[in-house]
Amino acid sequence: MSYASPVRIDPLLALILCAGGGTRMKSRLPKVMHTLGGLPLVGHVLEAIKTLPVTDKACVISPNMQEVKDFVVPVQCYVQKEAKGTAHAVLAAEPFFEKVAQGSLLVLFGDTPLITSETIKQLLDHHKSSQAALTILGMEVAPPNQYGRLVLDKEGNCTHIIEAKDATEAELRIPLCNSGLMVIDLAAAMSLLKEVRCQNASGEYLLTDCVNIAFQKGLKISVFKAVEEEVLGINTQEDLAYAEEIFQRRARKEALRQGVHLQDPSSVYFSYDTALGRDVFIEPHVYFGPSVRIEDGVRIRSFSYLEGALVGKNSIIGPFARLRPGSELFENVRVGNFVEIKKSTLSKGVKVNHLAYVGDAFVGPDANIGAGTITCNYDGISKHATEIGEGAFIGSNTALVAPVRIGKGALIGAGSVITEDVAEGAIAVARSTQKQILEGAKRFQQRARKLRKDEI
Repeated sequence: MSYASPVRIDPLLALILCAGGGTRMKSRLPKVMHTLGGLPLVGHVLEAIKTLPVTDKACVISPNMQEVKDFVVPVQCYVQKEAKGTAHAVLAAEPFFEKVAQGSLLVLFGDTPLITSETIKQLLDHHKSSQAALTILGMEVAPPNQYGRLVLDKEGNCTHIIEAKDATEAELRIPLCNSGLMVIDLAAAMSLLKEVRCQNASGEYLLTDCVNIAFQKGLKISVFKAVEEEVLGINTQEDLAYAEEIFQRRARKEALRQGVHLQDPSSVYFSYDTALGRDVFIEPHVYFGPSVRIEDGVRIRSFSYLEGALVGKNSIIGPFARLRPGSELFENVRVGNFVEIKKSTLSKGVKVNHLAYVGDAFVGPDANIGAGTITCNYDGISKHATEIGEGAFIGSNTALVAPVRIGKGALIGAGSVITEDVAEGAIAVARSTQKQILEGAKRFQQRARKLRKDEI
């Protein structure tokens, strides 16, 4: 009996360069930790390679970037101790790839968050099919711009990359530019990187010089073109704002494609992981923070803000509602105007229609919470829970001082301050006894007028 030989899959290592200081961002936050759609820039790059056949991945950071290191865990981080350029940054991760004799090294940048998995896959496929030692992800950009230019020979092979600072006027007119991303055969990577010299206007060891060295060695260099917006690098707050526009445009288009009704798409803001079911209707000016899941048939009314929340089928939220992290709403729930829900479960059919705060609470099915009701969940030191039973009715302007439990079917009188548990089916009223003084209003007004006259 004969057996087929197993297909050999060459290793694919992904290295994300994150060491850039981002001085032009004018922020104490590392550049790659600025957020786009609620996710740090480097997070978008990690998401883009998640579905690709990457054998291992690592990041290169600069000293004092603990925030980046903590965020990318369990991805290994290597430290570039001095900012000496992109080739120097790759060599800082030498232990990551030096012992891998075959396969490919995919070099990405943590500040290019709009790159898609599909484009990276096409780049890798092109690298393999062209049998090149090095493949560059290029893009066509109308001059003037500050990108490095890709210089090609008559056969369309790249001979070298010239940085904008070092380019002649003729070279600056070349539309084909370098995005920075590239794939290098691991068999050639170490020798190419070791030969890079500091011979440019920026005074750095540049990864782009590997192209020039590879060409001189007679190695094949190929180019794969991408759309410019996918490889937009974030260097300033203006760049970040522009990237956010692109991200939101993509997210809105995808939502519409999935059958979501956006009444005014340009006014709705999504996060990277917003999940929307079918027949969801979203009115203007709605904001989705991270970790929001909306099930089928939900309507989100205008000026609502949701983050870290699950909204069950056929519920209605807003207008002017806020769902904070830990909010879990079952089906057919109503959360109305100026209502805030925080870390609470609202069971099927619950109504909180206006002017209420529900925090650290469990609300049973079909309970009704009146206007002005608040769960007093914080005593200045600790948070405490409130439990409201099935079918309970909480009258307007009630304060439920946690920890407290309202039994099934109980009724709380309006204006009450409830500090003790209420039994099932009971009525609880906790407020001062109303006092009425007959003809008192007339006497009060007469006295007030006399005092005012005396003052004048």
